[in-house]
Amino acid sequence: MTAPALAASIEGVGLWTPHAPSWEAYRALLEGRPVDAASRPAPALLPANERRRAPDTVLVALEAAQAACADAGRDPSTLPSVFVSTYGDLAITENLCQTLATAPLDLSPTRFHNSVHNAAAGYWTIGTGAMAPATAISAGFAMGLLEAMAQLACGAGAVLLVGYDGSAPGLLRQVAPTEGLLGGALVLATPMPGRPRMSLSLVDGDAPPAPHGVAAGNAMAPMLALFEALARGGGVAQLPAGPGQVLRVELGRG
Repeated sequence: MTAPALAASIEGVGLWTPHAPSWEAYRALLEGRPVDAASRPAPALLPANERRRAPDTVLVALEAAQAACADAGRDPSTLPSVFVSTYGDLAITENLCQTLATAPLDLSPTRFHNSVHNAAAGYWTIGTGAMAPATAISAGFAMGLLEAMAQLACGAGAVLLVGYDGSAPGLLRQVAPTEGLLGGALVLATPMPGRPRMSLSLVDGDAPPAPHGVAAGNAMAPMLALFEALARGGGVAQLPAGPGQVLRVELGRG
């Protein structure tokens, strides 16, 4: 069974992973050109002290989001946003669990406030001064894409979508397998002639495995099928959308 398609224009793209720390670097890597690696994202919208304290998952989400808004030529303070992460920050989660088990009175308030699933969305709205709604979802990229497209269908002129995940440490890796650091963002808008365009349809089936390469093993890696199609200039990407469900994303020109 196939659900009705949703459509949007793609105004801006942002991406960060250590082996390809920008959308331009990622496209160069796909073309076989050399790329300089990076160790940690450093979003300019955060002051240096905040960047040092913020977890890597927040930094990668903000780096990708800021790049997508710049690519779109959009003021980030005006955009509603959707932040989607499969697991949030598992390194902080593990630290909190270890502390609660061994020395609960030593629990760090800073680590606690960074553990919530909407931490990245909170840093983003504070850093940009955004007053528009911000949504945080614990799921794969397909669910975030559906949420962003639904907001467009309900009247939003443009929406920022950000997907990100980090590494699982220690015992958590057994139940929440993810590694590396990956963030990707899109600014989506109501369809306009001449712009890159995507249409979505939810279909029965199983999505192919996530692309191998720069972020293999990261829980958000399935979204790279969409970013690879964007880098090629069009085509179809299939994203896992739950058991027996695939989000089919068709890319072209408006």
